[in-house]
Amino acid sequence: MTNLALGPIGIATGLNSSPESLAAAAAAEDLGYPAIWLSGGPLPGLQTIVDLVGATNSIQFISGILAVDTYTADDVAATYEQLEASDPGRFTVGLGGAHGPKPLATLNAYLDQLTAVPTERRLLAALGPRMLELARDRSEGVYPFLITPSYAAEARQLLGPDKLLAVNHLVVLETDPARARSIARNTISFFTTIPSYAASLKRQGFSDSDLADLPDAMVDTLAAWGAPDAIAAKLQEHHAAGVDHVAINVITGVTGPQPIAEWQTLAPTLLAL
Repeated sequence: MTNLALGPIGIATGLNSSPESLAAAAAAEDLGYPAIWLSGGPLPGLQTIVDLVGATNSIQFISGILAVDTYTADDVAATYEQLEASDPGRFTVGLGGAHGPKPLATLNAYLDQLTAVPTERRLLAALGPRMLELARDRSEGVYPFLITPSYAAEARQLLGPDKLLAVNHLVVLETDPARARSIARNTISFFTTIPSYAASLKRQGFSDSDLADLPDAMVDTLAAWGAPDAIAAKLQEHHAAGVDHVAINVITGVTGPQPIAEWQTLAPTLLAL
């Protein structure tokens, strides 16, 4: 059993230090969500994590993920120590984004420097088996994106029973199949062009033609859509496969505003899981 108590459902989204983002974080907390996973791409800097913690009372924040080629280990450690002093237990360090010819060596060296952050308070954005093994040995667990429940079951076997397996899963609160799949397909199509995600999807059994065409069956596996009950049933497939926590990545087809209304609609059903 993992040491991180995040509950079965959280939120994955991109936030900054704007009043709108701080209000969205507070709204998620008021709705009862226990954790927010901060998307690394939209994150403008480590100060945003401090600002978000300061704008809320108890909700946990996890960087999902901080790219190790963007943020130095010293800066990450300093932010962690600052928040442990002011708001203990509310920030967990999620790492990834090691590029270049030797990503495992890069991450290992980074973790060697990150001594201020204990193993149980750091996670890795692992996809492949070697990265899963590194996460098992040097962190509290993993936070993959775009994985199927069957692959989650394989990851659980490799990680063992005592590590956190948290999954970022796309969610579309839309009951019209064509519209829901169109919204999901638009997001998934971007990631199929990224080599690491393309390789991960192929490991999961998807073909080159699947990656090019994104058939309905593939979209339905990688995104939960429909009414709240249907979405909950889909997410439960991950829990049944051994996932501890699912971070819902709500997409609406509109870029910009935080999906607070969708979080609110989903909360009564998902937080009852």
